[in-house]
Amino acid sequence: MRGEASLVRLARRELPPAIAGRWAGLLRPSFWLRAAGGDEPAVGQLGGVPLLPDGTAWPHWDGYGPLTFVAEIDCGELPSDTLSLPRTGTLSFFVHNDLPVGPGGPAEPAAARVVYIPPGVPATERDAPAGTDSYDLVELTGELHATGPDPDSPVLTEALADLGGEDRAFLADRRNTDPFTQGLWELAPPPRHWVGGHALPIQTAVELDIAHAQLGGAVPYDDPALAREAGRWVPLAQFDSDGAAGMMWGDCGTLYWLIRPADLAARRFEAAAFTWQCT
Repeated sequence: MRGEASLVRLARRELPPAIAGRWAGLLRPSFWLRAAGGDEPAVGQLGGVPLLPDGTAWPHWDGYGPLTFVAEIDCGELPSDTLSLPRTGTLSFFVHNDLPVGPGGPAEPAAARVVYIPPGVPATERDAPAGTDSYDLVELTGELHATGPDPDSPVLTEALADLGGEDRAFLADRRNTDPFTQGLWELAPPPRHWVGGHALPIQTAVELDIAHAQLGGAVPYDDPALAREAGRWVPLAQFDSDGAAGMMWGDCGTLYWLIRPADLAARRFEAAAFTWQCT
C-alpha cells in the first residue's frame, strides 16, 4: 500500500520501539483524493452541482437555511471492499457555511449532512437554492494510501494500554510526540482530502471532538467516558481547505465526518457526525 513504508520509518525514528511497533500495526487504508488531470478517471468532485434523489429536498438547517454542497464521491469508482464503503452509489457531503461552533467544539448535527444515493434510485443534478454559497468544480481522482492514528487517537490509546510507565510518560508529554506529528503532516501534502483510514487532525484527535459532542459537551477530556465514546467512531471522510475550489474553513481548516461502524455497515450515513478544526 502506498505510503506504508514511509510511515513505518517515521514511527521507528520518532517513537520508542514498543510504541512504534504497535502504532504501525494500526495502519489503515484510505483513498486520497486530488484534482484529476488530463485523461485521469474522476471518482468524484469538489463543489459544482450535486446529485440528489428525485423528490428529496435540498439539505437544510432549520432556522439557518440551506447547507452548502462540499463534495461528492462515486463509491463505484473506489476500492470499496478495502475501505468498507458501499460498492456502488454516491456519497455527498454538505455543511452550513456559518459553521455552528468554534473549531473542535460540539457541532450542531443539523449543520452538516451526508447523503447516500443507492444504485437504482432516480437522481438528478440539482442547483443550490437561491442565495446559497457554492464552490468551484474540481474533478477528483486518487489512489489508496496508508494512514496511521494521531498520538491522541483512542485507537492508539487502547492499543498501548498495557505498556509500561516509561512509554506512557513519553506519550503524555506532547513535546515528545511533536516531531512525529509534524512528520505525519509532511507525509501528507495538501490539500488533504480523503475517505476512510485515519483522520489527520489539526488539533486533538477528531474522535474526541465527536465524543465530546455526543456526550453533551460537558465531559472533561480526561473522563474515561469520553475515551469509550470516542472509540465507537471511525473517520468517514475529511475535506481540507482548497484554493482551487474556493474553499476556506476558518484559518486553513479541515472538515471531518465520522461514523459508527454499525451505521457504516448498515449504510445509515444520515447518522454520521461532523466536526472541524483549524490552526
